Amino acid sequence: MPLISPSILTGNFLSLGKDIEMLNNSRCDWIHLDIMDGNYVPNISFGFPVIQQIKSVAKKPLDVHLMIVEPERYIERFRDSGADILTVHYEACLHLNRTVNNIRDLGMKPAVSLNPHTPVSVLEEILPELYMVLIMSVNPGFGAQKFIDSSYDKIHKLKKMITDKNLDTLIEIDGGVDLENIGSLTRAGVDVFVAGNTIFSADDPVKMIGMLKEEISDK
Repeated sequence: MPLISPSILTGNFLSLGKDIEMLNNSRCDWIHLDIMDGNYVPNISFGFPVIQQIKSVAKKPLDVHLMIVEPERYIERFRDSGADILTVHYEACLHLNRTVNNIRDLGMKPAVSLNPHTPVSVLEEILPELYMVLIMSVNPGFGAQKFIDSSYDKIHKLKKMITDKNLDTLIEIDGGVDLENIGSLTRAGVDVFVAGNTIFSADDPVKMIGMLKEEISDK
């Protein structure tokens, strides 16, 4: 069954505790945290104190996506702050294999993200080491962007790589996911859906999560 991982970046930070409690009581599977440093992407989000507070009330695994330079410097601190799945960007890691193994050795599930311009072929060697690959279907750094249609081709290529190697690696998609495309993305091979604006701009976010789950339940 594909998973829903709502991104709290588009939530209301004045009532963050209420948003986390809402997600706890929804049909979502994970909670997606976008960590931005203002260097790797032109935006700044939040850091360790906020992650720790979220972890203290969250009943779902924390799916932490690092859009930062030199992520290897902070892996242990993200573990200590509560990350369950930790995603680093291929483009930000000089020694990717070392970073992935460090994430795993510290007890988290390692994932690697690819920007829209980066081909999936760069993961050929590292793929067996990964719990998940996150395909960015928008340019990273901001929410509420339009889905990049060429992402479908990347999903198909990545799915073939995973199947050919007989792996269980998950495919996650982040950017522009909504009720109109989530079904076709499921059929293309996506396992985990990050959705921010679609959920938090809805009149009833819990209902929207349920609707997204229904769209992928029979695909």
